[in-house]
Amino acid sequence: MSTSEENGVPPRRFDVADAAVVLLDAHAAVSGWTADAERLFGHRSAEAVGRPVADLLMPEDAARLPGLARRCVRDGRWTGLLAVRHRDGHPVVATVRVLPAVEAADGPPRWVALAADTAGTPGWGMSRGVLERMAAHSPIGIAIVDTDLRFVWSNAALEQFGGGPGHERIGKRLGDIQPGLDAAALEGVMRQVLESGETVAGYEHVGTVRSAPHRETAHAMSFTRLDDDQGTPLGVYYTVVDVTERYRARERLTLLDRAGKSLGRTLDVARTAQELADLAVPGLADLVTVDLLETVLEGGEPTPGPAPGPADGPADGPADGPLGGPDAVPLRRAGHRSVDAQEPGSAGIGQVARYRADSPPIAALTGGGSWIGERLDPPAGAWTADPSRGGPAALPGPGPHTAMIVPVRARGTTLGITTFFRSRRKEPFDHDDLGLAEEFVARAALCLDNARRYTRERDAALVLQRHLLPHRLPEQDAMEVAACYRPADELTGLGGDWFDVIPLSGARVALVVGDVVGHGIEAAAAMGRLRAAVQTLADLDLPPEEVLAHLDDLVDRAGQEAAPGTAPRADGVRAKGASCLYAVYDPVGGRLSMAAAGHGLPAVVAPDGSVDFPDLPQGPELGVGGPPFESVELRLAEDSVLTLGTDGLLAAEGPADRRDAAADRERLRGVLERQTSGLDDRCRAVVDALVPARPPDDVVLLMARARRLPADRTVSWELPADPASVAEVRKRTSRQLCEWGLDELTFTTELVVSELFTNAIRHADGPIRLRLIMSRTLFCEVWDASPTAPHLRHPKTTDEGGRGLFLVSRCTQRWGTRYTQDGKIIWTEQSLAGPTF
Repeated sequence: MSTSEENGVPPRRFDVADAAVVLLDAHAAVSGWTADAERLFGHRSAEAVGRPVADLLMPEDAARLPGLARRCVRDGRWTGLLAVRHRDGHPVVATVRVLPAVEAADGPPRWVALAADTAGTPGWGMSRGVLERMAAHSPIGIAIVDTDLRFVWSNAALEQFGGGPGHERIGKRLGDIQPGLDAAALEGVMRQVLESGETVAGYEHVGTVRSAPHRETAHAMSFTRLDDDQGTPLGVYYTVVDVTERYRARERLTLLDRAGKSLGRTLDVARTAQELADLAVPGLADLVTVDLLETVLEGGEPTPGPAPGPADGPADGPADGPLGGPDAVPLRRAGHRSVDAQEPGSAGIGQVARYRADSPPIAALTGGGSWIGERLDPPAGAWTADPSRGGPAALPGPGPHTAMIVPVRARGTTLGITTFFRSRRKEPFDHDDLGLAEEFVARAALCLDNARRYTRERDAALVLQRHLLPHRLPEQDAMEVAACYRPADELTGLGGDWFDVIPLSGARVALVVGDVVGHGIEAAAAMGRLRAAVQTLADLDLPPEEVLAHLDDLVDRAGQEAAPGTAPRADGVRAKGASCLYAVYDPVGGRLSMAAAGHGLPAVVAPDGSVDFPDLPQGPELGVGGPPFESVELRLAEDSVLTLGTDGLLAAEGPADRRDAAADRERLRGVLERQTSGLDDRCRAVVDALVPARPPDDVVLLMARARRLPADRTVSWELPADPASVAEVRKRTSRQLCEWGLDELTFTTELVVSELFTNAIRHADGPIRLRLIMSRTLFCEVWDASPTAPHLRHPKTTDEGGRGLFLVSRCTQRWGTRYTQDGKIIWTEQSLAGPTF
């Protein structure tokens, strides 16, 4: 220990007032000697000046002098201990700092040496043996390896990690004495320190040591290079501290932090169960299974106790409560994760996992308490039910040697069990591991219960909505229609988007799309109420703007039904702000009329593939008040495709109030211009292109290809309001039906036409028009200029009149009145199969 670097020397010892100053020339000869140097070393100035400084040093330090000189030239300074021969012959150990002297730029280098006696410095009188004993008896493991990374020295504390006493390590490498460690990684760090000279502190390594071969331990290690006086590396000095407890505490905190971030990201029971399994592997266990009661997976309430009766059903059949019988308990596997790619013989996701009623999993399920087995005897495979019942075993066979079972409990109810196994890791589970498992299973249990409750509500809303939406589109000749509905993701909840296709009189058809504000069961109920109202108003043959006006009144009245002082529910049947687009297409003239209440962006794809967006006036949303609704009328070319969608179609780009309308049109235009074979495929392709698989809002898209009724399937006559015209009408009707091949309808149709024509003559002025339309049914329409509509009467047997419309209603499927700008139309509809009376 003859050399001490600069950071080990007290700075105060080099104060000019205390230090002896010696000047050295470029050849390391003394060129200046002060009185302090004479007092410290005994040599007079005349005796020292001109002599090589090596003559004044003790032999071992004189041998070091060439190397020290090179270091001074390289580093520009040097500090350390030197033993100087006193004039009377005894050595004087001094702390020496060598600095360059200020010289002319072209002069040879000179040096100033400041020397201070170490006898007055506390601690410098320690012998080399004292320092060696201090390192040897340190509680921290210390070792020195040479440049070949072979041990040359180690202290007793290193023996606590195994590998034998220090003298047995000499000449061996780390991998020879600790095969459980990643010796290659540690030796890589040592080589890096040897090459760079930079100390590596706080390097953490995890592995198994010989002193604890069945458990992983963590060690904090520091590595420092040892150099000789010439700066040549001699080896590496390293220290080892056992930080296993700190490492495990950090790992537990990391797992809990991951649990907070990863659990419950969705409201899906199965995905949450899988997230729980993924969380614990491989950080805590090698295999994790999550088994839930089947009612939980379906969103139902868990059965609170044992259910009597045998469990003789098929392996994948439904489970009868927590206890399926005295021999086996069937649960459904909802989560599974293993460090192995596949666990042979173990139940897979969605399959039934059956356990014996006297097994630890069932004890945890029914008792509600956790269970830990540090050493499994018998193995976990013995917990499974009799394999003769069919299906895979609940757990794998031999392999796992330690296990924990934690019940999944939330709000006082057990939902299932989570089982943790170790097979590769040799250390058994301890109670710290059990506490960690219970912590994040408890977090997962709340997420699972929330997902279960949401699943129940969502399923109820979905069932309600599916019953309220059209099960199949009605048959009609006016348009070929395709519809696509995509519900919102589970975090948003089911919305209130709907659509409808309603056949009207005169072979016309009404198309409807709408959106109710909010999500959930009440939004679905509100949607059903509006859809029923639209169907009723459509049967009245009202124009689009009047349909929306009546809907607006309905929503406004529903909002007024709320109790005084309460706000209208945002997602209930009294909600305001619903939107609706109502369109009517007439295939005889190819004309389309439509009106919108807060709903927009209808598009028309021409037969040549070009896309046009009609200038449709946007009326106020339903129930909020505002200007009256306006309709627009346009002519559709045959094979044109009308596209109607709800706002969710473009919601992937953000809310409507934050999107650019022109950009929305261009996005929709680009998708609609892509041609596909069938209308159904085209409709799905548009939704797939614009809407993600799990959209933030419900989406409805309705696409309708316009058809034109052939000219030979409609006929119209205008006759004067003269009783003599009735016979002519009957004759023309009979002749036309014969041309159409509808002879069986001749009698009833003549009766209907004559009654309607006679009624118009009696109550109207001016000419009367009759139109016959043959579509899937036969329509008879009689127009007159009178705004007065006839009413169906139920005459008594003694009444002499009032039976005309009664007979008409009995001879037809349905009849009604449709008002026009210049009068009214009385229409009837008959089946082409013939009369039904």
